Parts: sequence; C-alpha cells; structure tokens
Amino acid sequence: MTMQGRTRSLWHVWPLLLLLLPAGAVWGQEPRGEQEQGEEAAADEPEKAGPKLDWGLEAKANYRHSDLNRFPVNFPAFKPEQLPPGQTQGFEETVNAGSHFEVSNVTLLLDGTWGTGLAAHAKLDFIDLYERNPTSSDKKFDVDEAWLRFGRETDPALLPERGGAYLKIGKFPKFERQDDRHLESYGLVSTAFNRLEDAGAELGIDLGRHLYLKASATQGNPVFLRDPNALAGDNGTLESRGQTNFDPELKTGIVILYDADVEDIDVDGKLELGGGLGLRFADPAGLKGLDVLVWGYKRTLAETVKLDGTFYGGDLDLLNGPFNLFPFPITDDKKQEVGANVWLYLGGFSFFGQYVDQELAGLPRTGIEAEVAWRIDLPLVWAVGGGQLFPFIAPAVRYSRLDNDFRAPRETPSPSFAWDWEKLDAGIRLGIVPGTDLTLEYAANRFILGSGAERENDEFLTTLRWRM
Repeated sequence: MTMQGRTRSLWHVWPLLLLLLPAGAVWGQEPRGEQEQGEEAAADEPEKAGPKLDWGLEAKANYRHSDLNRFPVNFPAFKPEQLPPGQTQGFEETVNAGSHFEVSNVTLLLDGTWGTGLAAHAKLDFIDLYERNPTSSDKKFDVDEAWLRFGRETDPALLPERGGAYLKIGKFPKFERQDDRHLESYGLVSTAFNRLEDAGAELGIDLGRHLYLKASATQGNPVFLRDPNALAGDNGTLESRGQTNFDPELKTGIVILYDADVEDIDVDGKLELGGGLGLRFADPAGLKGLDVLVWGYKRTLAETVKLDGTFYGGDLDLLNGPFNLFPFPITDDKKQEVGANVWLYLGGFSFFGQYVDQELAGLPRTGIEAEVAWRIDLPLVWAVGGGQLFPFIAPAVRYSRLDNDFRAPRETPSPSFAWDWEKLDAGIRLGIVPGTDLTLEYAANRFILGSGAERENDEFLTTLRWRM
C-alpha cells in the first residue's frame, strides 16, 4: 500500500479507534505513567525541612520520514534570480522531505525544594531541533522553563489535601496546556495556542478540594508561523536574504499561525491577562480522576516583535504581510481566546480534550483537540541490569482540527494561514528498560485549500528517548 493509501485508511478508521481505546483501560495499572508514578511515591515520603536539589538528563534521537508536498503562492516579490533555475514562482513546501536520522534534543532538568512551600524548576534544552523557528537559524540553546513557586500546586484530576494557594514566577507552561503527553508530536490546537511557555506570574487558589481558580499576568507569546509537523521550517532566514538562488535546504513548511517562543523579557506593561475556573474529582489513590477547566486570555498585539534568525516580525507585523503590502483582513490589535479542557483518568486509560475560540486582530478561528491513550504494563519475562526489559506498552490516538473563518489575501506568501486543517496522530510508546523508551507515530495532515481542493502533508516519526 502506498503512503497516500495508508493515510486515507487512517482517516476512515479513526472514529473506530477512538471508540475502541477505552477497552484498553482494564489492562493499565498506572494512572499517569512512569514519571507521575515516581512523583506520587515521592509525595508519600516524609517531608524534609531542609533544601533539596535533584537533577536529570534526557536525550532524544529520531528517525523522520516527511512526505514531499508543494503548494504555489501568488506572492509577486520574487525575482527570477531569486528562484531556482526553471522555477517561476514561490511555494509553500515540506520543510525537509524524505528520510532523516537526527538528534533532536538534549535536556538538563533541575528541581529544588525547601519543605512543602517552596519549589524551583529549570528545563534547559540543547540542540532543540524541533522547537527552533526558523529551524536553521534560531538559537540552539533555550531556557524552556525557569520558575520559582511559593505554595503547593496540584496536578489536573488530583485532589489536594486541603484548600490553599500558590504563586509561580518565571517562565512556565500555560495552566491549560496538556503536560501529561503520550506522543512526541503535537496536535493543531496544542501547536497553535499553548505549545510553548510564557513568562510572568501565575496564581492558583484551591477553594476547598474540588473547586479552584487560576489567574496569570504574562508577557504573551508572539504570533508567528510554523509547520505543525516536527520541523518548524525556514521563513525570513537571514542567510537566504540577498542570495542569487532562493532555494535553501530547509523549506518554508506548510504553515499555520501559532504562539511562538518568548525570547526576551519585555516589561512595557502590555501584559496578557488570563483566568480559569476548574472543578475536579478523584479517588483517594489517584487512579481515577476528572478535571474540567474553563479559561480565557486577552492581550494587545504589538506592532512588531523581533525574533531570532528571521527578518519577519511577529504579531501585527506578520499579519500585515511583507512590507505591509499584503495584509490579512485584520480590524484591531486585540488577541483574545476562551476555551475549555477536560482531563479524565481511569487507571491506565486517559482522555484529554480541549476547545479554543480565538479572535486574532479580528480574524476568528476555532480549534478542537482530543486524545485517548492507555498504558499496558507487561509481565516480567526478561530483565537487564536489574530492570525489566519491555516493562510497558502505551498506544495513543489524537484528533485535532483548526477552522479559520477568514480569507487570505490573494498575493500572500502564506495562504495556508486561512486553510481549514485536520490532523490525526496515532502512535505507540514501548518501554525498553526503565528510563528508555521508543515511540513510533504517524501524523496524517489534511487541509482544504482556498480553491476547495483537499491536500495532505504526512509524516512518520520515531523517537528513542533516554532519561537519567
């Protein structure tokens, strides 16, 4: 069967897969996976009054196969000498088609605690290939997270011992983000709205054990563009500017609008304000839990935001098009979104769902994402170095959709901003030995061009992850 045939088969069977996934819940024993199990065990140990520092390393090596796709654009600024020989127009095209082996990331993790009321965390990424944007010219070292927290924060679908509060300051994930991840890829909604961390302050209040509030005041992630597959792509790269052959090794990607990385601290006072109201239930052991959260954010877009490695600006600069000549039909400078989350855990089975409704400078779009996964612990058959060989297997399926209710200008280098997208990610994670696992997954992208034609841009990704 061809790659295209396999993709169409996935689209036909995904509703059946979603229905069958809960059947696997009876096989799972761990509610949150290996990492969460360790955290819960640590919570049962007597608390120490003095300071404690822990550290860890994680490395990822990948095999990636990306389908080749190209979509012509009507952007008039290309000159013949800027295009490859024989080419008369520009394209949005797959970032790095074909088969590739690569090391995508090495991460250093640092965690410090002082009793139960003070915690600090840092996540430092080296290489960071799949988050670099532009891929070839962005920073190869990134401080993904760096925060200090006063008070105790409770994970989704778990009950705190009592009411309380926490204050977190620094660079951290958004409170509505899915952090209990089962695949290495991201869905359309998680890519577009909350994939990357923001910088500022977050307040959480537990109104008893079941009801809670969240509030944040942060810098706000700049609006930029990226391909939703593994590599973000090269757009506006400084290396290509002025070259006689505008044919870089890494292409533009088929891009969507998304919230990019916060690269520099900006204290001009135009903060993004967010808030959420949640309700949660869980059994005493934490094996079963339900968490429902409604939330919203609002901020004023900047005229431009400078980003590393590209001469494209973020926020309104991006939406106005190159040289402000080909603007999208924006009407104001406001960015706001409202949404709702559901987390559900039943033993080894988990479900995560998210809905987002956004107004981006007057451009409306909505997104929906749902993921089902379960962890199946395997019987002990072989052991290596005192640890079980092949301790678990964990399949997952995720469906995401992004609907854009606006039109792209005819002469734009990024018509895909306005395309409607669907993405189906299906994969399986196999534990090899404790601390090492292998994830195989297939991303089936389908989108509708401005002409109404349907196209695909699929990718197969294998990730070998080692943790210490």
